[in-house]
Amino acid sequence: MTTENKPESAESNLPLDAWAQDTETEESDNHVQWRVDESSAGERLDKHLTEKMSDKQVSRSQLQDWIRTGAVTVNGQQSKPNARVAAEDDIVVTIPGPEPLEAYPENIPLDVVYEDSDVIVINKPRGMVVHPAAGHPNGTLVNALLYHCKDLSGINGVMRPGIVHRIDKDTSGLLMVAKNDLAHASLAAQLKEHSVNRRYYAIVYGQVEHDKGTIDAPIGRANQDRKLYVVTEKNSKHAITHFAVSERFGDYTLLDLKLETGRTHQIRVHLKYIGHPLVGDPVYGGKSGRTLGMSGQALHAGVLGFEHPRSGKWLEFSAPIPADMEHALGILRTR
Repeated sequence: MTTENKPESAESNLPLDAWAQDTETEESDNHVQWRVDESSAGERLDKHLTEKMSDKQVSRSQLQDWIRTGAVTVNGQQSKPNARVAAEDDIVVTIPGPEPLEAYPENIPLDVVYEDSDVIVINKPRGMVVHPAAGHPNGTLVNALLYHCKDLSGINGVMRPGIVHRIDKDTSGLLMVAKNDLAHASLAAQLKEHSVNRRYYAIVYGQVEHDKGTIDAPIGRANQDRKLYVVTEKNSKHAITHFAVSERFGDYTLLDLKLETGRTHQIRVHLKYIGHPLVGDPVYGGKSGRTLGMSGQALHAGVLGFEHPRSGKWLEFSAPIPADMEHALGILRTR
């Protein structure tokens, strides 16, 4: 089965100067200014900003924070997120600079599956964030790697040393990390060429009828919430996920998934798209509440294979399904 490119909804990401024909927008690196036109009069300020700044990939909640802290002014005055804009209002947004972050070593235990002078392969536990970011300044895989390794590649900068690919916080499993720039360039090229073997195991809701198939559907950011992703043809990237049924349990299915591309949230979005969302997924899994006793989502990166960046030898590793996911499968097998 091949899932056709039939997106759930069309998303729109018009540039700032394409919104109102009679509204001029001035923009610099950290400064955006425009005048409200008649068609937008009466809108809530936070909603108006969300639409006007859609290309900035800023969430509505973040814009609300900017309004409250005075980074947004209306006619030179600080306002409130629920204030209504009027025609001819002058709106100025001063985009705050990024908060300085510094990754530092932390003595966090790592499940090291393989390590040499070029690469290290980690079995990441569910719940661990890969690299520091706003809201997760420490306790990440990078913090642990900086303590464990003294020679990570610096290509991705101080916040993501050695990181060539990621898996979600709530996904467990195998991740490869480069320990020098030569290794980083090689592993990144293999990912781009789709030659890395990445297989995942997932428990999904419902009975998947086809024994195997391919989901070929482009993924882009959701227009209403820029933190979420959807299948869409607008401002999207090509995404392909192959699947095979491992076991069926009536109203649940265990899938073996192989990534051809590696878009953000790809597996989770594709599974939702075909009507079989991931069990325990807090964002794309629906509201059934049936988590099979798991504390997170039932997705595990179980196999990782790649060509060694220096020797050219093919390396392939596997990591067992975590205990709570195995327990969930046990419940399904004995019902």
